[in-house]
Amino acid sequence: MSKNNKYESLKLNNQVCFPLYACSKELTKQYGPYLKELGLTYTQYVVMMVMWERENVSSRDLAECTHLDYGTLTPVLKRLENAGYLTRQRMPEDERLLVLSLTKEGKSLKDRAVKIPSCIASRMGLTMDEFKTLYELTYKALSNMENDNTEAEL
Repeated sequence: MSKNNKYESLKLNNQVCFPLYACSKELTKQYGPYLKELGLTYTQYVVMMVMWERENVSSRDLAECTHLDYGTLTPVLKRLENAGYLTRQRMPEDERLLVLSLTKEGKSLKDRAVKIPSCIASRMGLTMDEFKTLYELTYKALSNMENDNTEAEL
């Protein structure tokens, strides 16, 4: 291997992580104006999507669904509760576990948010087939990385 090729894999443009990272940042930015109208941050929106789907969920299940740790999730839940969109109640059999329930106000917010996914999808400029492929490959990579228990080595 020549000296020039030795470091080829370290070039930024040869990394799959960088366009995913940059795209994720840009995608979150694209949500900004829509979410501002709802008074939500992107992380709050992610939580609300789970709540709209389930209406009642444990904090453990919510953390799993959203890939958010409790340190991130706790202040988000408090803000959503203060906004009147959900309630938090401790489980009597396990005080560490919270049950989250969607309120009437939280349910009504769903109607205001319903157009956001199609607006964002149109901004991405992908065909439906491309969108589906991107979705499937992203989730496949995420699942593979989450299930890989091997230790990293250099």
